[in-house]
Amino acid sequence: MTDFPELAGWAIIFLPLLSFLIIALVLRPFYGHRPKLAGYLTIAAIGGSAVLSLWALSAINAAKDHVIVMPSHTWLEIGNLKIDFGLRLDGLTAIMLVVVSSVSFLIQIYSQGYMHGDPGYPRYYAAMSLFTMAMLGVVLASNLIFLYFFWELVGLCSYLLIGFWFQRPSAANAAKKAFIVTRFGDFGFLLAILYIFLKTSGLPGGPSFDIAQLHEWAAAGALGGTALTLLALGVFAGAAGKSAQFPLHTWLPDAMEGPTPVSALIHAATMVAAGVFLVARMFPLYEHSEQALRVVAYIGAITLVFAATMGVVANDIKRVMAYSTISQLGYMMLGLGVGSVAAGIFHLFNHAFFKALLFLGAGSVNHATGTFDMRLMGGLRKAMPWTFAVLTIASLSLAGIPPFSGFWSKDEVLANARENNILFGLALVGVFLTAFYVMRMMFLTFGGKYRGGAAPEHGPAAPAHDAGHGPATSAHGGGHKALHESPWVMVGPMVVLAVLAIVSGIANFPSHWMSELLGEHGEDLDLGLAAGSVLVALAGMFLAYAMYSARWLSADAFGQAFKPLYTLVSRKYYMDELYENIIVGNVVYRWGAGLSHWIDRNLVDDFGNMVGWVGRNAGGVVARLQTGQVQAYGLVLSAGILVMLVAALLWGK
Repeated sequence: MTDFPELAGWAIIFLPLLSFLIIALVLRPFYGHRPKLAGYLTIAAIGGSAVLSLWALSAINAAKDHVIVMPSHTWLEIGNLKIDFGLRLDGLTAIMLVVVSSVSFLIQIYSQGYMHGDPGYPRYYAAMSLFTMAMLGVVLASNLIFLYFFWELVGLCSYLLIGFWFQRPSAANAAKKAFIVTRFGDFGFLLAILYIFLKTSGLPGGPSFDIAQLHEWAAAGALGGTALTLLALGVFAGAAGKSAQFPLHTWLPDAMEGPTPVSALIHAATMVAAGVFLVARMFPLYEHSEQALRVVAYIGAITLVFAATMGVVANDIKRVMAYSTISQLGYMMLGLGVGSVAAGIFHLFNHAFFKALLFLGAGSVNHATGTFDMRLMGGLRKAMPWTFAVLTIASLSLAGIPPFSGFWSKDEVLANARENNILFGLALVGVFLTAFYVMRMMFLTFGGKYRGGAAPEHGPAAPAHDAGHGPATSAHGGGHKALHESPWVMVGPMVVLAVLAIVSGIANFPSHWMSELLGEHGEDLDLGLAAGSVLVALAGMFLAYAMYSARWLSADAFGQAFKPLYTLVSRKYYMDELYENIIVGNVVYRWGAGLSHWIDRNLVDDFGNMVGWVGRNAGGVVARLQTGQVQAYGLVLSAGILVMLVAALLWGK
């Protein structure tokens, strides 16, 4: 059946929105004795969206050209400008709908156990409903104006959820940092939208923000080469901010201050995926601009290596996963930048499942140990067998080991990048570093003996969940805490994600259904390339084993031998210091604010004072002329008439 009613498409967005409104406005009187109502409602609403998303995928897969045309509705009409809102249903939409709704659905179930007892439980689920709705709106929007509306709503929701525990200064600061840093990218996106209005005003049917119309103009060359490049780069600025691409990546590691399920949703299916989706959605602009494609490819390649190096030295398990996300987003951008939407989106599809699983696994070990510091973990394999098993699957998928899903999509990115030696070389370096840091995480967390953990602190300043974020204050803090596996409400969603982390990659071969759904021809597996990438990954895994399990090599000795490099990487290349101390502290505050203060004091104030002085003193001069003597007035009048007569004689006709 190819029919997919418009009402069902709108329901995908409005079910989570309705959940948000009911939790925020209707259920408040029941929070005291029935707080779990908020969780049940959110799970039901997002579950409904997931079912409708699967229906949409089936319908689009069966439709002609994999596109279902939906009617548009006029929102605003001023002169020639007509802004419509509607739904765009194609292969890209179908894939993203399934990713967003299914991953969010599983995370909401997991949150039932993770957020149990938190005083902000209803507020959490209200924000998660709104967050999911906003991302679904980004995916379904047929018009750039409405896409931008949902785009900014995604940013707002990330601010609310990263700073969920706003009593903590670190969480409040992280939320502000994420909101401000991504604004720089969004400003570029906004400029691109304004430039679209300028460039399309003179075109037949213009101006227009309709995505399909923009695709047609780009393919026909109606926008011009330079304009097309500028538009593509403006759109990419917004994508780079949301997807934490260099140099706008600094907000994402700090976003770990939010609850772990929030981190899982941000890193797997919502905010960071929005940037990759935006480039894929507007790909015809890039397809006809070689310069813009090259920028996307090189920024992606630089980001994937840059972030992976920081993941190698991080000790906080969630921050390791955060740097991993930045690096994997670089792979997706690289795939898009070398001209393959299928490669980039296929990796996004697979990454959503195993990265959500990695974050939920991190939350599971925190639930048992009270800390995210891997140096205080160890020996969890026997105490947490289910968590160990699912994290092993997720780690092998991230490392690119067959038959797990990450292998298939990463290999497709490598296959498309191999014509450029620099990009291909950077991608292989990323393969090695990824395998190293993810196995380092596994050995530190589950290998060896338990190193004490940390007792979770309670109270509003440090909520029970995620309380151990960052290094513990005592090497033996929490040693009294009995290790245990997480409850099934948390383990169950992880098991489902583990299954998806195995089958999602295999499902695309040999049929290449995803490539065909996205309008591309699928490439057969290159066994030589695949074997080479697996060997590189195995080398990284072996090095991690030698350093952190067998202890043949000393990690401390390596750190001392390369201390300047280790310090540089562990300090995140001093990017935070560059932004916060030099750019914000000196350029913006000291110089910018200082210059503004000088202008205000010496120019604006002095000009105002001068106007007042002139007013006061000019009045005094005029007052002196008002003598009250008629003969003086007659003299001035006669002199004026005489001047006018002389002027008429000299210059008159």
